[in-house]
Amino acid sequence: MSEDGDQRIDMVEDVLATYVTGLPKYRLETRISRGMTLSGFFSDRMLVVKVIREGIPQSLFMSIKDMAPFSDQEWSDFLDVSLKSLQRYKGDTEHIFKAIHSEKIIELAEVTSVGQAIFDTNGQFASWLNTPSHALGNMKPMELLSDSYGKEMVLNELNRIDQGIFV
Repeated sequence: MSEDGDQRIDMVEDVLATYVTGLPKYRLETRISRGMTLSGFFSDRMLVVKVIREGIPQSLFMSIKDMAPFSDQEWSDFLDVSLKSLQRYKGDTEHIFKAIHSEKIIELAEVTSVGQAIFDTNGQFASWLNTPSHALGNMKPMELLSDSYGKEMVLNELNRIDQGIFV
């Protein structure tokens, strides 16, 4: 992955660690620290649930948005929020996304994290997302990201690619 991509992931991890350490249940836990990785976060499913239920703050969303290969319009479509509302949230540093939106943001962050770990560059990952896949019924992986079942299919395909299993 490019150095720029690594910096974006580091930024997400820093903002995520800051947010998580402020959550009531995790505030005093020593296993949550500035050294938290995205893969570590996603492997702690109870923590993921807690973050979703508390809501994603605007600062975390912006760092995820900067890391991910999705346009503002695609984010708007994924979250089922108007583009105008998303732009308005940029100026509201206190905005907390509802759980339904937070879940989608976390899902897309997970796909992005896995995809960026597998592909050499963000460009290659973005290209893969927009290329029809035989393994995914000749659909573009991007088309499947609008719901949880589709996201799981995309993650499974990314894991098969990582293992060298091509259909």
